[in-house]
Formats: sequence, structure tokens, C-alpha cells
Amino acid sequence: MENNKTRGILILIFIMLVWGSSYSITKSVVATLPPMCFAFIRFLIATVCLLPIYLQHRRKQKDRLVTSDYVRLVFMGLTGVTGYYILFNFSLLYTSASVGALIQGLIPICIALFGILFLSEKVNQRQIAGISFAGVALVGVISNDKATGSNPILGNLLMLASVICWTAYTLLSRKSNHLDSITTTFLGGCAGTLLCLPTAVYEYTHLDTPIRLGMFGWIAVVYLGAISSALCYLLYNQALKSLPAAMVGNFLNLDILVGVSIAVIFLHESITTWQVVGGALILSGLFLSSTPTRPTLTS
Repeated sequence: MENNKTRGILILIFIMLVWGSSYSITKSVVATLPPMCFAFIRFLIATVCLLPIYLQHRRKQKDRLVTSDYVRLVFMGLTGVTGYYILFNFSLLYTSASVGALIQGLIPICIALFGILFLSEKVNQRQIAGISFAGVALVGVISNDKATGSNPILGNLLMLASVICWTAYTLLSRKSNHLDSITTTFLGGCAGTLLCLPTAVYEYTHLDTPIRLGMFGWIAVVYLGAISSALCYLLYNQALKSLPAAMVGNFLNLDILVGVSIAVIFLHESITTWQVVGGALILSGLFLSSTPTRPTLTS
């Protein structure tokens, strides 16, 4: 059991390093590739990458899906693919990558709270402290927001909406624990990709200028589709089987730190004192939420 937990933590660290890079990469591409087309192409690549893995899995093991499973997978696609990434892409059109990453700090709080309410998960005192630290960091960052962008307020609101989508996806994934992670990742991704198609077609037919995506742009889209989406979604759903949702949510704070650091180094975005303090609190929250303690509080 302890080995499963350690493996789950190591998987989450890798995922956060990859996902942390996605803010700056998306920011650099989304001005050239429109947001809804971007989301569709990214997950079309992801589903193509996952198809041979899924087919091989089906030969060895057949998950028995009932109607409620298919409904849940469609909603996983709607929230974790279509909704999340369209909102995420649009957000980074209007606000900075660093502030967008920091707003994602709401995800651990939302996952923990809704995990208690809807999944009856237990939360220990260290996890509560970790969530509190993340909340303090987020309040400090937003209240001192000096984001650079064409419309930071709109961008921040869109990023907040994407947070709600990801929270729903995580909880739906936890409710699908009886299914193999390959099945949930692939079928949920297929549903999300198909739901992205109408919006992408609409956006493409209303473009004023043709899409001109250079070599760097295509490399970025393939990286986001194959590594950040296909591989990391698969690993994320696997980690959710061995770790509670509250702990997984707190590890998303590492994604925020990586995202801010890359935005500052490569996009030359400014960083405030509050962002530095927030980063320290995030690391503290991550340490507290991942270490065991005896007393637990239940809902």
C-alpha cells in the first residue's frame, strides 16, 4: 500500500513538471492557433496516441461498461477536455501565463471541498493546513494582480471557470475507479475531442485570416497532445486510484510553481513579492498535505 502511494506521488511530480510548462507553451501558440481549433487538434493528437494502447488493453482485459459509465465518461470529456481547454486557451489570450498558473491554485481547494461533500473522503489536519496555505497564497496573489494582457479581468474569470471544469473532471474520474485508467482516459478523451469538433469548425469558418503555424507551433501542439494530454492524463487517472482526491489536488500546486517559473524565465513576465510569498506557502502546503498524521476529520 505504501509503495502504491510512493509511486503515485512520483507520478504526480512528473505530471506537474509537464503541466507546468503548458501555460507558457499555450500562451506562445494560442495567438497564432485559435483557442477552439487548438483544443481540438491537441486532443485529436492525444486520442490517436492513446488508440493503440487502448486496443492492446482491450485484448487483454474487457471492462464491463453500463449506461451510467458511458454518461460519466461523456461528462468527463465535456469537463476535462472540451470545457477546460477551451476556457484555458481563451484565458491565456487575455491574461499572463504566470497569473493564469497562480489562479489554478483554486483547484486543490475545490477538489478537497467537493471530495468531502460528494465522495465522503476523509481529510486529515495536515491536508487542511496545506489547503489553507494554498488559499492564503491565492488570495494574496489575486488581490495584488498586476497581470499583463489585453483584458486581465476577463482572462482571470475564464481561468476560474476552467478550474471548476477540472474539479468536476477529477471527481468524475474518482467515481469511475472501478474502470481501468486506460479506458477512462481514452474514452473520456474521445468524447471530449468529438465535443470540441463543432466549436472548432465554427471558429475555423469564421477566421479572418488563414492559420499559419510554424515548425515551433506544430512541435508545441504535438508535445501538448502526446505528452501533456495523452501520457499525463493516463498517469493522472492512475494516480487517482492510489491517492485521495485532496492529496492529488494539493500536488497541483507544484504545477503552479513550475508554470510561474517558466513564464518568468522564458516569457520574461514580472513576478511580485506576493507571488514569491505565495510560492513559499504552496510548497509548505504540498509538504503538509503529503505527510501522514494520525487524527483525521470526516465530513
